[in-house]
Order: sequence, then structure tokens, then C-alpha cells
Amino acid sequence: MQMSRRSMALVPRWSSRVFSVDVDGGPVYFQIQNKHPGRGGKAVKRLFDASMEKDGMCYSLLVSSDDKIRNAKFYWELEDKLLGELPPQCRLSPMCSFLPEVKDSLLRGYFFKGAPSVTERLLRHFLQRDDPVLVCSYTSDEEKEDDPLWTQHLWTHAQNHYIIPAEPPQYSPATLNIVNSDVFYSVNEACDVLKKCADIIPEATSVLELLSRSAGGGVEARSKPDVPVIVLEGLDATGKTTLTASLRDALEATLLQSPPQCLSPWRGRFDQEPPIIRRAFYAVGNYITAQQIVHQASKKPVIVDRFWHSTAAYAIATAVSGSMCDLPAEGSELYRWPSDLLQPSLVILLTLDPEERKRRLRDRGQGKTKEEHELDQNQHFRLRVEEAYRRISGPTCISVDASSSAEQVLQQVLLLIKAKCHL
Repeated sequence: MQMSRRSMALVPRWSSRVFSVDVDGGPVYFQIQNKHPGRGGKAVKRLFDASMEKDGMCYSLLVSSDDKIRNAKFYWELEDKLLGELPPQCRLSPMCSFLPEVKDSLLRGYFFKGAPSVTERLLRHFLQRDDPVLVCSYTSDEEKEDDPLWTQHLWTHAQNHYIIPAEPPQYSPATLNIVNSDVFYSVNEACDVLKKCADIIPEATSVLELLSRSAGGGVEARSKPDVPVIVLEGLDATGKTTLTASLRDALEATLLQSPPQCLSPWRGRFDQEPPIIRRAFYAVGNYITAQQIVHQASKKPVIVDRFWHSTAAYAIATAVSGSMCDLPAEGSELYRWPSDLLQPSLVILLTLDPEERKRRLRDRGQGKTKEEHELDQNQHFRLRVEEAYRRISGPTCISVDASSSAEQVLQQVLLLIKAKCHL
């Protein structure tokens, strides 16, 4: 069986990796080693007890490609491929593998139980087609039924490895791969992704052409405007639309938004793509908005409905599952503002009690985006988004309680603008 260059490079450090499998809503971490370690312990037992049934074996499939875009596309489609081929009773559990504290070492995939006759035929088919996968099977010695010794067998490598428990990392392993995969920190990195996927997504070329046209006149997006640029951030239904319109009128300002209206024809297309492609699209949208700000800001103040804070906060909160303690540490480089992106004069974050926000959403009677549905259903996700907003630096957000009347919120924000921007 052939292996990609990246897969071959992983094998020598395979025993240094940590593996994580989601079991009943929480991760189980384990490692492997060559020498007999004794028994696996409660965590390992919980993992296999939740997966094993009579006449079944456990397997894992991790995605590993030298091509970042191919890697993302294959993983994005993998769940449907597996569910379409495996028996209905086979339950997939998200899985990952990583080298502790090593950037870009994260591999994603699935852990599952299946009948060997069906499952192994499917997994060999992946390998025979040279798909970017690493396949493992898991067996036990069955000498001690209440705590058997489990081994992992990497199909492309001859040696079996004993499974032992591993300590959970301080932060979610997803943070190892966020840079320029979930969050982009330069326009060149975002454009590079769109260029690489242009052969499968023709719309990417149109987006890049639009960015090039928006930069006409030789004005850089990171140029400092001569007048205040005020960004309004916050979850849906916190009152951003009402407040931005009121500020526009009160300050006789220009009102812009990110992503800009010119990208609207392609949003639906990119929203169907893996995170790296989708986030690159929205990152480019921020730079187009920045160009619009620079071209407008020589005349009068600019109000912007969402900007880089939203792009980064939602991306980080989506990539990192779990609670707020799994987020990157406060002060992490993952919260730093891109050095080539215009910095606003002031960023205001509208906050609202969750129940009041839900009531306002119901009153709207509008359909929800996927991320908005997630905010409603998953309290941990909402808390991660809000905390990520607060941790972004350069500039940081100033929180404003939006539970008062629209007029009271407007007056409070105008006072902030007067104090911070000298308007």
C-alpha cells in the first residue's frame, strides 16, 4: 500500500502522538508504546466498552495529505462516505491525533466499530485508491475481561503498539491547526487557499479578481484612515442593524459591512465548503471591506457592521469544541489582529441576556444560519464565541449592554465614540 510523503513522515514519531476520541460527549485521550505497559485503565476501558459489541472490531481512520486543500475536502466528505458504506448500526465517533504543543500536527478522522468482513473491505478500498488516510485496527488479548490489554495496529506499518491512557492537554488540540486554516492572519495566506481551490471552485477566481479591483488606486488596506472607523460587533439579534443605522444618521457617517455586499452572490457557494475554504473566503471579505473603508474614510466617519472580530471569534469557537477552558489562552497569538489589515478606531461589542436574544430572534421570524442554530442549541458554543470576542487584541472590544431601549443604547455608544474618537 502506498503512503503519501506526509504519512511516511508521521510513522517514525507515531508513538509520540496523542490520540483523542469523543465518547458520550467527552474526549478520551490515549497514547501508544512498544513495550508491555500493564493494563489500559478506566479511560481506555470506557472507550472500548462504548464501542465494542459481539462480533465487532474497532477501527480508526485519520486523514493525512501533503495537500492542505485536498486534506480538508477529503475530511469534509469523509463522514458521508463512511455512513453511506458502513452498516446502519455503526456509530462514528470524531477522533484526532496530535503531537503535544506542535503546530500543524493535528490529524482528524473517525473511530468506529464494525464487522471485519464489511469494514475492512471498505478501508482497503480507501488505501487502494491512494486516498489520504491512515488506517488502524484495535484488538485485545482478552486475558482479563474486566480490563483487557488493547493494541493498535497501523495497517501500513508492521508493528503493533500497546495502548495506554494519556493526560488531557491544557488546551484543545484543535488550537494546533487554527493558524491559516480556521483563522487567517494575512491576505496572502487567504488568497493562496482560494487560488489552490480555483480549479474545483470557479467562483474563487471571481472573488480574487474582486479583491484586486477593490485595491485600485494603490491605497493599502492597512493604511490608517484620517477619520474615525467604528466597528459594531455582537451575536445576531443584539441590535447591531438598528444601532448601525442610527449611528450613520447621528454622525452623518458612511455605513459598510463585512462581508461586503459585493460578495453576496457567492456566499451560499462557499458556505458549503470545508472550513479552510469558507474561512479564506470570509477573510478576503474583510480585506475588501478594509479597501472600501480607506476609500471612504477621507470624507466622513465610517461605521462597519462586523469585521475581523466576527470572522475570528466564530472560527475559533467552531474549531475548538468543549467549554471555555478549551479555548486558546488569553494573550495567545491566535487572538492577534492581522498586521496587514486596517485597525478600527473603536470596536463595540453588543451583549444581551441569552433568553432576551432568543425572544428577539423569535419575533423576527427569520430563518437561522447554521452557526446561529448552533448558538441556540449549544450554550458552550455561545460562551466560546463571546469569550473569543473579548480576547481578541489590537483593538480589543468594548462591551455595551444592549438590553436597554434602542435610544438609550445609541446615546451610550455616542458617548463612547466622543470619548475615544473625539467626535
